[in-house]
Formats: sequence, structure tokens, C-alpha cells
Amino acid sequence: MRKALRWLLALVVLIGTVSTAGAATAAEPKAVDIKDRLLSIPGMSLIEEKPYTGYRFFVLNYTQPVDHRRPSKGTFQQRITVLHKDVNRPTVFYTGGYNVSTNPSRREPTQIVDGNQVSMEYRYFTPSRPAPADWSKLDIWQAASDQHRIFEALKPIYSENWISTGGSKGGMTATYYERFYPRDMDGVVAYVAPNDVVNKEDSAYDRFFARVGTEECRDKLNGVQREALVRRAPLEKKYAAYAADNGYTFDTIGSLDRAYEAVVLDYVWGFWQYSTLADCADIPADAKNATDEAIWDSVDTISGFSAYTDQGLETYTPYYYQAGTQLGAPTIHFPHIEKKYIRYGYQPPRNFVPRSIPMKFEPWVMRDVDTWVKHNARHMLFVYGENDPWGAEPFRLGHGARDSNVMTAPGMNHGANVAGLVPDQKALATARILDWADVAPAKVQENPSAARPLAAFDAELDARDVERESALRP
Repeated sequence: MRKALRWLLALVVLIGTVSTAGAATAAEPKAVDIKDRLLSIPGMSLIEEKPYTGYRFFVLNYTQPVDHRRPSKGTFQQRITVLHKDVNRPTVFYTGGYNVSTNPSRREPTQIVDGNQVSMEYRYFTPSRPAPADWSKLDIWQAASDQHRIFEALKPIYSENWISTGGSKGGMTATYYERFYPRDMDGVVAYVAPNDVVNKEDSAYDRFFARVGTEECRDKLNGVQREALVRRAPLEKKYAAYAADNGYTFDTIGSLDRAYEAVVLDYVWGFWQYSTLADCADIPADAKNATDEAIWDSVDTISGFSAYTDQGLETYTPYYYQAGTQLGAPTIHFPHIEKKYIRYGYQPPRNFVPRSIPMKFEPWVMRDVDTWVKHNARHMLFVYGENDPWGAEPFRLGHGARDSNVMTAPGMNHGANVAGLVPDQKALATARILDWADVAPAKVQENPSAARPLAAFDAELDARDVERESALRP
């Protein structure tokens, strides 16, 4: 009887335990899907989700004020993308400074830290443009404020460390964001970011072109460029036919003649921006005796004869507007070409923006950023390519900089990256990025030379080809 009673009491306890455990399980909140979490952010809407193994990839619209100083004065929809891996991983905030890609991709810092990636389309690049467009609201502070609002909206979801990055104009953008909102990011990796502090002083570019590569390569490039202007008449006839066949017009720049010279004068710059010394083998060796077709093909391949047509300029109106109002633009000279062959020289950004859009240059803006970086840079890495013209005027660090570096990848062009640095700098840069993201393994903390990217290279996701654009766009 006593055994039976003990058995009965044990059964009651067991049933109670199972019942309580079941109730506790039922009471646990169901995990909220990341898409639902993103779409619960006020102003966030889904454009599409695209599959990619190991990630979730979302193309989204986010409602932004046209003027962050006066949010009540209208809004626009800004495209962003989210490459989601895990909310417990660090996040990289990327912008290229232009349109955002709507296909999954992973920037180098994202691979290094094995994290999430948020990518932002720069304001006023369509479709992220207010309608009607008040161009006075396209400046570096407004764009930095776009990033700040996106960061504040997403930080509650992605609560681990954040690193901002970008290449070229995107590297400039990451730097400007840090200047105006230095408490947002835990680190900055700015690739090939030009720093035109004094817009009227561009002699650094002339010095660059006098020494870049080899004399043999420079002579070949200079020869083709000069010959394209010597043969202006026959090649402009070819250009006119090319424009007619493709429906190209020249209202913004003013004439086919202006567009032709602009393309030709971009030629040498464009080669070093996009190519390497080994590519000199493809340049006509004897320009004077080359056919018109050979000269045309070489210039078109490197500079692109569509670049200064109305259709080629339209996409990049926001960039040229910024170059002519705040960023500055380079001017170089051509000592290898007689003055009689050059009618316009390097034309100012004003010539590439419709006259209906007013522009006024603000020379103090880049001086302010440059001064701030020299004296306040913290956890900032600048990477340049040895043979990239845009690196002729780089960011430099002053005595006030902390845990920051400027590094140059030997022989590399506008696609320079951490992977292209010499081994000791590559390891140091990788170690610092891992540390800023708070994911440095113990062995890396003890020995920075052991630093490696945490994610394996993915040929599709990590494609790093330099996007070919007009040479005079960073």
C-alpha cells in the first residue's frame, strides 16, 4: 500500500512537471523573421527579396526627408539593400556614392568580418531622387544624415559593431559620414578616396602622370592621345555617324566637338584608372602610323565615346553637380600635345550639368573635412592604388589621428584593396578591421600577422572588378 502511494505521488509530480514545461514552452515568444523585423521599421518598405545561399538579401525603400534640417518640407524614397547573415554578427555599411546594386554582393570588409552588409543608394541618383528635385539639398551633410538615419533605424536590429566603407566616391562618402557623425561607426575603411582640398591647385596630378608606370608605356599612351586630336576631322565624322546610329545628342556639353575632345583628354587618365602596366601591350605602339580605326578603338575602349553625350551624362548629373559645388574636380595639362590641337582643355563640371540647374562652388567644404581627418581620425583606414590617378591627392593623417592608417597597394589601380597590400600591411589592416568589428580571434589579438578574412572568398559575391565609367568620375 505504501509503495502504491509513493508511485501515485511520483506520477502526480511527473505529470505536473510535464504540464509546467509545456506551458513554459508555449509561453516563449516565437522568433520574428528578419524580414518582418526590417519592415516593422517606420518608413521601411520591401521592393523585393532575392535568394543567396547563406544569406537573406533584401532590396528596400526607406523614407527620408529631402532636408534633414527641415524634415517637414517633404520626403523621398531612398533605396537600400540588406545582405543579412545573422543579427549577432557585425554589420558593414557600404555606399559606392552612386546607384546601389540590386544584386547580392559583398564588399571586402564584409568578407573580412563575416558580417551583414547594408548598402545605400546616394541621394539624387534615380530612383532615389525627390520630385521635384531641389538640387540645393544635394550636399555631403545631407547625404551623411541619410546614412545616420538608416543606421539609427537598423541599429536596434543589428546591435553588434558597425564599420562603414566605400570605394572612390563611396570612400569619400564614408569619410564625410565619419566627419559629421563620428559616434555612429566603430571603424571606417575608405578605398581610393580622392581629397581635393584646394580645387584650383592640381599640380599633383601633373606630377603623377610624369612618373606613373614606365616611360615606354607613357609614350605609347601620349602618342595615341595626341594622334586622336591630330586626326580630329576624320574621327569626328566617325563620331557623328556613331552618335546618329545610337541616337546620342550633345545639348548639355554644347557640341559634338566639345564631347570629342573631352573623351580624348580622358584617355591617359582612364588607362591608369582602370588598367595596369601589363595592359600597355594592347596600346598601339606606333600611333602616327596606326589606322584611324585603331586610334578610335583604343580611345573608345578606355574613355568611351558615349561618356559625354546627353545620355551618358544624365545618370551622373548628381556627381557632376557635387563636383562643381563641393567636391572639386581635377585639371591637368598635356605637355606632349601642341596647344593648337587643344581647344577646351579639361572642362569644368558646370559643362556636364544642364544649365537649368544652378551651381555655386563652396571652397571651404573640403578644407573642413581635410582638417577634421588630420586632427580627429579614429579607427580609419585609407587604401590607395600606386598607379591610380585619383590617389595623387589623398587623405593624410595628422598628429591628432588615433589608430588610423593610410596604405598604398603597389602597382594597383582604382580597384586597390586590402588584399593587394604588401603582406605586413595586409595583415595589419585585416587585424585592425577585425578588432574594430570586435570579432578578432584570440590568436590575431596576440599576433596581428595571423589575421585573415573570417569568410571564405566567394567568386560571385566578392567580385571586385573596377566598374568602368568615365575617367573623370571617381
